[in-house]
Amino acid sequence: MTEESKAEGQTPAAPQEGAPEAAAEKSAAAKAPTTFRALLGRKMGMTQIFTKDGELKAVTIVSAGPCPVVRVKESDGPDHYSAVILGYGARREKNATKPELGQFVKAGIKPMRYVREFRLDDPKGFAAGQVVDLADRFAVGDYVDVQSRSKGKGFAGAMKRHGFHGMPASHGSSDKERSPGSLAARRSLGRVLPGQRMAGHMGFVTTTVQKIEVIEVAPEKNLIYLNGSVPGANGSLVTIRETVKNRKRRRVHQATKKELKASEILKAQKAKGMKSK
Repeated sequence: MTEESKAEGQTPAAPQEGAPEAAAEKSAAAKAPTTFRALLGRKMGMTQIFTKDGELKAVTIVSAGPCPVVRVKESDGPDHYSAVILGYGARREKNATKPELGQFVKAGIKPMRYVREFRLDDPKGFAAGQVVDLADRFAVGDYVDVQSRSKGKGFAGAMKRHGFHGMPASHGSSDKERSPGSLAARRSLGRVLPGQRMAGHMGFVTTTVQKIEVIEVAPEKNLIYLNGSVPGANGSLVTIRETVKNRKRRRVHQATKKELKASEILKAQKAKGMKSK
């Protein structure tokens, strides 16, 4: 209460029930279905941990979630497809545009820095304002697909960018040690074909690594440990979702007709040998 309100004997007006802060508190308790296995996170770095079997593995630590649901799209709506839009990371209200603020206010959440869309077959059970967290979503031994922007390398030559071995460093070569060599023919085409590998900008492209094993999950800290490396620099946005690749199945060898006949002949020969003895 301010001094003026105390003097007049009045109390300040209470916030409305439909305010974004109140809606965010209500939606924080509501969680999205655990069948939806996708999250946004931030790459923290790499370290080494021991598994239960005593094996030392290099892992990447990702701070995943919580991600509020910004919007739900349905196939019978104006978009004609089903999807869920998630947000991640705090953002100042002054840095968001008015159309973006309208979506956040409608969902009853604070402005998000990153917004990503995930396609779904059936969006039932999802609603704007729900929270998608790490708990009961990924377990140790699961396989996920990770997507992020790779590290930017700037302008790179053909040797670094494409792995060319370069030109001879001696025997008459002058200032051509790292040259890509010939780019095209002269008379038959008279031009450089599209897609010719040359020097240029390297890195900072969207990269996806599939079928990464989950080594450890710490839902109370919103941390997930992934086997091996993950594209991107520390602090970059990482998208984690259930892998689209199935596990490798052991192929059972099926004997051919020739092999079956050969095995029958061997069995008959062994039987004759036993009888003769």
